[in-house]
This record gives sequence, C-alpha cells and structure tokens, in this order.
Amino acid sequence: MLEKVEAIAGRIGNQRHLRSLRDGILLSMPLIIIGSIFLILGNLPISGYTDWLADIGLAPIFSKIVNGSFGLMALVAVFGMAHSLAEHYEVDGVAAGVIALSSFVIVTPDLISKAGYGISYTYLGSGGLFVAIVVGLISAEIFRFFVQKNFTVKMPEGVPVAVEKSFAALLPGLMVILFWGLVYLFLGLAGIDNIHTLLTNTLGKPLSVLGGSLWGTLVIIALNSIFWFVGIHGANTINPVIQPIWLQNTDANRLAFQAGKELPHIITNEFMFNFVWIGGGGATIGLVICLWLFSKSKNNKAMGKLTVAPGLFNINEPALFGLPIVLNFKLLVPFILAPMAAALITYFSMAAGLVAKPIGIVVPWTMPPIISGYLATGGKISGAVIQIITLAVTIAIYYPFVKLSDKSQLKEEAQEESVELSKTV
Repeated sequence: MLEKVEAIAGRIGNQRHLRSLRDGILLSMPLIIIGSIFLILGNLPISGYTDWLADIGLAPIFSKIVNGSFGLMALVAVFGMAHSLAEHYEVDGVAAGVIALSSFVIVTPDLISKAGYGISYTYLGSGGLFVAIVVGLISAEIFRFFVQKNFTVKMPEGVPVAVEKSFAALLPGLMVILFWGLVYLFLGLAGIDNIHTLLTNTLGKPLSVLGGSLWGTLVIIALNSIFWFVGIHGANTINPVIQPIWLQNTDANRLAFQAGKELPHIITNEFMFNFVWIGGGGATIGLVICLWLFSKSKNNKAMGKLTVAPGLFNINEPALFGLPIVLNFKLLVPFILAPMAAALITYFSMAAGLVAKPIGIVVPWTMPPIISGYLATGGKISGAVIQIITLAVTIAIYYPFVKLSDKSQLKEEAQEESVELSKTV
C-alpha cells in the first residue's frame, strides 16, 4: 500500500510547479536554519532568561537577526520559485525571479510613518509564503509566455550577453508588473486591504465555527497540517480566530484551580501547543527523531542532525521547508495523523482522569516536551508521562514513512555515486 502511495506521490512531486515550489523554499533554507538558532537562543525556557537578555541588550539583537533571516522566507522564496519555473521553461530564470520579487513587493501593503515607507516582516516571512507562491508561479508563467511569443526587445549582434538578457526581459517584465499593479488596484477599489488580507480572511473566517470541542479540534489539527503542507502558515491562519477560545478556556481553568474547583476544560491553549503540536505543527518531533536515529541515507541523516535540536524546542521550520514536508506527498498522511493521535490519546486520558488537565499556566511554546507537560499540569508527573507516550506514538506513525523515503533516497544516492564514478573512469 505504501509503495503505491509513494509511486503516486512521486509522479505528483515531479510536476514542474510543485518542484518549483520546493526549489524556491529550499533556497531560503540557510536563512531558516540560522534564524531558528537565534530563535531558540532568544527563547530558552529558563525562568528570568528573557528578562536577563533584555537587561543586557541582547534581546533586540536576537530579534533583529531572526527577522533578518527567518523573517525573509517569503521574499527569498518568491524569487526562487519564479527562477526555478522559468528555468524549467528554458527562459531567463534570474530575470523572472527578480521581476517576481518586485511583484511581491507591489502587492504587499506599505507601512507609512513620518520616517517614510516600509513593509512589515509579517508579510516577508512565513506569513506571506502563500502569496509568495501565487505571485512567484503566476509571474513566471506570464514572463515565459511573452518570452516564448517573442514579445521582447531584440538587440544587435555583438552586444554583451548580460545587456541582451536585460533588454530581452524588459517587455515581459513590464507585463508581469503591470498585471500585479492592476491586481493591487482592483483589490483596493473592491475595498479589500490587500491580497494577504484576502487570503487570510477567505481561509480564516470559516474556522471561527470551530472551537473547544474534540471533533472541532481534530478538524483544526487537520486544517493546520494541510495549510502547512501547501505552504500556508497554519498557525497564522488559524490562531487569530481560534486561539482566543483556547485562551479563554485556559483562564477559566486558572480561576477554577485557584478556587479549588473542578477544572472545566481539557482543550486549552496549552493542550494544543504543549500536548498536540509537540515538535511543532504536524507533531514532527516523531519525524525528526526518526530521521536522526533510523535514517541511513546521507541526506536524511544530515537533515536529522539539523532538525532534531530545533524540534526539541518545538521549532520545525527546518524540517517543514528543508526536508521538505511542504508539498511532500510522501509525508502528508503521517503529518495529519500524528497530531490527531496525540490529541485523541491526551484528550481521553484527561477525560478519564488518568492525566491531570492543564491548570491555566501559560507555558512558553518553546518549552521542550516532558518539561512542558509537567509544568502545564501544575507539576503533575502524569503530564510528563502522557507526553512520553504520545512522543512514542508519533515516532511509530512516522517510522514506516521515513523508512520508505529513506529507501528511495538511498537508491537515488547510489545512482548519483554511480554516475560520478563513471565520469571519473
């Protein structure tokens, strides 16, 4: 069964637009890893640590580094996607990438102040990734259409190649930028703030009907995984609507705990972030541990070493965009099932009284598993034990898919080594 799924996923994965998406996201991988390091350093779950960083002046520096690396993911990706797709069509990838980057900036709203104009990091990072995908791919398609139709400026022979390429991209680039300028104009005339807002509202408002129920939570978990899978920031899409409900439940539990009453809620902010999304969206702690301990291919081993440390602090962007999980159909099933399994096991254990409910303590999202479960339940060992159990379950869910992927990766690496060896002979 898994082999059939892998074959279908392989065919889908080789589709040129999907490959361009992965190439574009991979281009931002070094920045993601660097940003993850400083994100961890700025949020170590140690009492008084963040206050100490602020006192010595390092907190704003760490924040600046994260914003200037991790926070530019969409900006880098839009260039990479357009570049990759244009190269596939055998047209100028660099020109297509630069024009797509310009288009992304055009459709992104400005921040206006007395100091001048700027763009919010909200849109330049993972929060703007879905718009980057749309702009990158459409820009490349428009660009290659006009190039292939010879709608270009022809230069005489003898002109340097760089100059020739620049003028060849002039008219196609004009059409791309004009297209996105009109999109920005029409959205404004329609009373829509910008394309980012349009997509967020379109995807986010239906989620408001979901809340504190178990089945609604399972839907939210599935949507979070699916959004991340297609490159949409799941937390940024879902949390503005759903998180207030979780936080209200957290506070209700706090008040009940202080009054010595029965805790009314299981599904709280801490339930989701500390018990369901262990390791990040998709409960990828199980995935990175499988990569780290059980992989044999060079690529997967390297990814395991790179992703396990951030994963322990619930930062999984290196795995999402580096392995990648995004648009990797081979990992879609466990990416949805693992957090669902964690939610069901934890929920019914708490409902049965086997595990203490979250008592209303807001535990930092970067707190590693086991410690976070212990703290969220008010120092109850059952909170740590249930995380150990769900951690083992997520490993078991991801394991067969990782082994299957690893087997395929080993074959590819063997073929590459064979080709390299034949070249040297």
